[in-house]
Amino acid sequence: MIPSPKLKPPIDRRGCISVDELTVRSRVRDGFTVLSFSGFANLLKRAALPLLLVVLLAAHSAAIASAPRSETVLSADWRFIRADVPDAQSPSFDDSKWTAVTVPHTFNAADGEQPDYYRGPAWYRRPFYVRELSKTRRLVVQFDAVATRADVYVNGKFIGRHDGGYSRFRFDITDAIVPGRNVLAVRADNSRNLSITPLGGDFTVFGGIYRPVSFIEVDQLHFDLSHFGGPGVYARTNAIENDRAQVLVDARIANSGKDKAVIPLSITIRDSRERVVAVGSCRVNVPGSSVETATVQLTVAHPELWDGFRDPALYKVVARLGDDGDEVTVPLGIRQFRFDPQQGLILNGRHYAVHGVDLMNSERPEKGTAVTNAEVDQDFSIVREMGTTGVRLVHFQHPQEAYDEADRLGLVAWAELGVNGVIEDTPEFRANASQQLKELIFQNYNHPSILMWGLGNEIYSTDPQVAQFLSDLNRAAKELDPTRATVYAHCCQADNDPKAMVTDLIGFNKYFGWYPEQKGTIGDWAARVHQAEPTRLIAVSEYGAGGSILQQEDPPKRPVADGPWHPEQYQALFHERSWRDLKDKSYLWGTFVWAAFDLPSAGRDEGDRPGINDKGLVTYDRATRKDAYYWYKANWSNEPTLHITSKRFDRRYDPNVDVKVYSNVGNAALILNGRVKGVAEEHDHIVRWQLKLQPGANLVEVHSLDGREQDSAEWFYDSGPSVLDRRSSARPSAN
Repeated sequence: MIPSPKLKPPIDRRGCISVDELTVRSRVRDGFTVLSFSGFANLLKRAALPLLLVVLLAAHSAAIASAPRSETVLSADWRFIRADVPDAQSPSFDDSKWTAVTVPHTFNAADGEQPDYYRGPAWYRRPFYVRELSKTRRLVVQFDAVATRADVYVNGKFIGRHDGGYSRFRFDITDAIVPGRNVLAVRADNSRNLSITPLGGDFTVFGGIYRPVSFIEVDQLHFDLSHFGGPGVYARTNAIENDRAQVLVDARIANSGKDKAVIPLSITIRDSRERVVAVGSCRVNVPGSSVETATVQLTVAHPELWDGFRDPALYKVVARLGDDGDEVTVPLGIRQFRFDPQQGLILNGRHYAVHGVDLMNSERPEKGTAVTNAEVDQDFSIVREMGTTGVRLVHFQHPQEAYDEADRLGLVAWAELGVNGVIEDTPEFRANASQQLKELIFQNYNHPSILMWGLGNEIYSTDPQVAQFLSDLNRAAKELDPTRATVYAHCCQADNDPKAMVTDLIGFNKYFGWYPEQKGTIGDWAARVHQAEPTRLIAVSEYGAGGSILQQEDPPKRPVADGPWHPEQYQALFHERSWRDLKDKSYLWGTFVWAAFDLPSAGRDEGDRPGINDKGLVTYDRATRKDAYYWYKANWSNEPTLHITSKRFDRRYDPNVDVKVYSNVGNAALILNGRVKGVAEEHDHIVRWQLKLQPGANLVEVHSLDGREQDSAEWFYDSGPSVLDRRSSARPSAN
């Protein structure tokens, strides 16, 4: 059993003198929040500070307060070339013949679905102008992601290198800029590099600056921007007792100046209605050219718990230096959880059924990974509409918007490190995996939706060094964040292989009924594993089958997994059988469908076209929800669902049709060409009729008995051919 540990309140870090643990009780009068503070005098005594110091703190802060930060997004005015060009970092280099692009941008938008897509270096350049930067201000460039190696230059000066294509990184460029015109140049290289993870994976590695870039200007006293791309402010629930939540906030404060500084740190917690529910502060001593960590403890009375989809209550933590200095806001969800080998996930004292999907990087046709926040939000909206309660965000770090949406929608999230398929047992590779783990954890620490850190997926080697490699990552993850569980997604060796025994939780990628080497059923497999090791915390991290909306066969024969025929009907039957096997097994702490959306995978050549993994429940362009999507919506969602399957099998050569409807609204009536054909009972979310089509066009309609829900399909019966053809297909256009 993995509990959510109760951490002892840490001793104030060096340089932090606490004057808080103030509980705020608020009430609203005429639109204003009235605050009352409890325990103030006792806390002052406990902090060994006289009341006079509080007054002096307020006065002193004005004298030493840092100025606010400002952020400028650099989306336009970039020049790009997909080649390695000598001296491209030089400020005098002539890039006038390069292509004008906006960032986010990937140089694989056009060829990312082709087996020989470009993997190599490219250059980006952008001018920017500086009037004059104050001696007490710093300018930092932030990249939300560059794939996969980035070399950054300002005015020809090498600023730094970042290895890893999916996480945020920053460089302080203050000492390289000059008044007037400056040039930012980036060499982005998505070549396979044996020192950078991931080395394997069933997905296209889109190259380029495919997430936003920005300048952040801060005072020399600021929340640490160099801490593995994290916000510098980290909040966690320490305990929930007697209807009070104890929250600990660690703030890393950087002093870029040479002299020691003393500055007040204030922490405010606000609820979703912007009401202040807790306030804390301390004075922080920060030596010159150093970073100091201060810990502030706060108490929230009568907390609203982040309870997954049941009630995703969110707070926000606002950390500020001085009166008008640097300020950072991070999310906070107050919750407790544990995993039980019999009951699965227990969230805030109640069982929480995690039926989820595996979600890739929100790629789109002709855009690749260079997507907008609105497109990320669209993906999560589609997923949540289906009734999903969890997401596994595979196989690397996703954009912040993805984790934000999981928080807001109440989806339990599995965040995953990009260790996939292959590892290199070298110091360089290990160091890169360790770096990316720290980036994953610190950049996403504040998201309450994340309950587990995934350490890898399907490492194929059986070398004992793999288990040791995962053990080292597991130990590091527990040291960095002891409040969350660790997990690994295992496949293709024995279920008790040493590398599958390392993490707190284990997920299994199982494709019974799709890949021929996996014999039996997923239900029988799960029962065997649980019976053999009843205390093991197990989940199904992947299960799925290919399905093309352009390929129709009813009833379908079992297709060849890597073959050219993946009828949509077989995918639907696969998921019907699999979910029936899994739904009542409470000892599975989670089940995740592979995958939410079809995705680009340059190495594949199967289904209706090459370059696509078609196991998604929704098409790559997000335009079409497949039948299997509605099977899960009927099972998982409270939203009324009535869906006729095989709609796209619209030209028939057999008049006898089995009409199958996915439903969560009970019995339904069928109408053929305007005539009622009868009412059928719903069994396990399916309603069926046997129907005989008339020659020509046939309009089939189904209605719920209360008339509120309906669906329709138009099927053309061609009585001409003498040989019955149960298949229908159409090849996609070149576009």
